[in-house]
Amino acid sequence: MTKSAFFLSRQSLFPLLKGFLARATQTPIQGSLALFIGAERCGWLFPGAAQALSGLPGVRLTSNSAHFGENLPAGEPLDAFLADIALRLRAAGCAPGWRNELLDVWAQDEKHPNHPQKRVAAIERGVMRPLGLMTQAVHLSGWSEDGRLWVARRALTKATDPGMWDTLVGGLVGNFEDPDDALVRESDEEAGLDAPDIIARTPLRTIAHMKRQIPEGFQLEAVLTCECVLAPHVTPRNRDGEVMDIQLLDTETLYKLLKEDAFTLEASIVITEDLLNRAAD
Repeated sequence: MTKSAFFLSRQSLFPLLKGFLARATQTPIQGSLALFIGAERCGWLFPGAAQALSGLPGVRLTSNSAHFGENLPAGEPLDAFLADIALRLRAAGCAPGWRNELLDVWAQDEKHPNHPQKRVAAIERGVMRPLGLMTQAVHLSGWSEDGRLWVARRALTKATDPGMWDTLVGGLVGNFEDPDDALVRESDEEAGLDAPDIIARTPLRTIAHMKRQIPEGFQLEAVLTCECVLAPHVTPRNRDGEVMDIQLLDTETLYKLLKEDAFTLEASIVITEDLLNRAAD
C-alpha cells in the first residue's frame, strides 16, 4: 500500500478515534426498561415503545424491566409472538425504519455483553432500536492501489443519517446469516462488487460496539470491518438506490471530512481505525 504524502500520523488520529468512541458509548435513555424475551436478557425497551405495548397479552412491564412471551400458549412460536409485537409498534409509529426484513434476536451474556452468543428468535429489522436489541454491522474499506479510499454518500431517502458520507460498504447481518455472507451481499448491493472483486479482503474483525441513544430508541451494535485493495479496473457502483454518490478520496480529504463530522459516527470509527493502521508513527 502506497503511503500518502499527507502529514497524517497516529498522534493526530488517536484523539479523533477516542472522541468518536466516546460519542458511541452512552446509556439507554432514562426510563428505558431492561428487556427479557422468553427467559433471556436481550435489550432495552424504549419508553415510547413500552407505552405502545402496555396491556398487550404476553407483555409484562415492571418499574425497571419488560418481559415478552414468558408464558406463551403451547405451540405458539416466539417468532410469531414477536411478529405481533413488531406490528403493534409499527401501528403506534414506533418503527420508522420498517423494512420487511428479519434480523436475529440475541441474548446478552453477562460475561460478554457486547458479543452475540445465543440466538433467541427473529424479529423485523425496523423494531430493533425501539427494543434496544443487538445488531451486527459489517463494513468494507475499499482502497485503491495508490492509497486512496472509496467512500459512499448515503441517499437523502435514508431514514438514518441521510446525505452523510459512509464506508463504501456497510450493512446489517440478516436472520441466520453468516457475517461474511452478509458482507458479500452488501458489497453487491451497495457497491456493485462481485465476490471475486473482494476475495483478497482481510478477515472481518470486531473493532467497536455502538451504544448510542437515537430518536427511536437505543442502538446496540457490534461493528465488524475488513479492508480490501480493489483492482484498478474495478469501479464501485451502487445497485440498491441507497447511495447517492461514490467517490475515491485521498487521506487529506478523508481527515478533513472526519474532523467536520461529515461521516456517520459508525463510519468515522471504521475509517479512523483503518487510517490508524496505515499511518506513520
